[in-house]
Amino acid sequence: MREVAAALTGLKLTKAYSYLGDVADHKQIIPFRRFAGGVGRASQAKQFKATQGRWPEKSVKFITRLLKNAESNADAKNLDVEDLKIKNIVVQQAPKTRRRTYRAHGRINPYQGHPCHVEIILSATDSEVERSKDKDAVASTSFSGLNRRQVARRRIEAARTA
Repeated sequence: MREVAAALTGLKLTKAYSYLGDVADHKQIIPFRRFAGGVGRASQAKQFKATQGRWPEKSVKFITRLLKNAESNADAKNLDVEDLKIKNIVVQQAPKTRRRTYRAHGRINPYQGHPCHVEIILSATDSEVERSKDKDAVASTSFSGLNRRQVARRRIEAARTA
């Protein structure tokens, strides 16, 4: 799920749908970068400058459902669906579901599921804002890059000179 989310971050919503559809049809691949132990190599991963990749059906299915849900939420808020972009996807571990599996000679082994929490943030494409040419705006940002102590000293010095 983490690798699917990493592949989708930054894509437009319509492009993400087509990409996930291609992954389900094995036409494109999800590159595995972090959790790649035991993952086989595939030539489709070359376009992502990677060597390992898979076509995770279950993760693609769940992410597609979440994207459709987020799209309908945006539609309810009267946002333009064509302008939506996947700003951020966060995948975090959830508590394991504990079961047991029975083995030979009367033994029992743990049989745990590994669920996760997925958070998707969609945003409309950002339009660039021109920089202000007022001197007041420039003066108020003159303290940027300084810590609290440095800002306080500058204010004290400005009050002494004034």
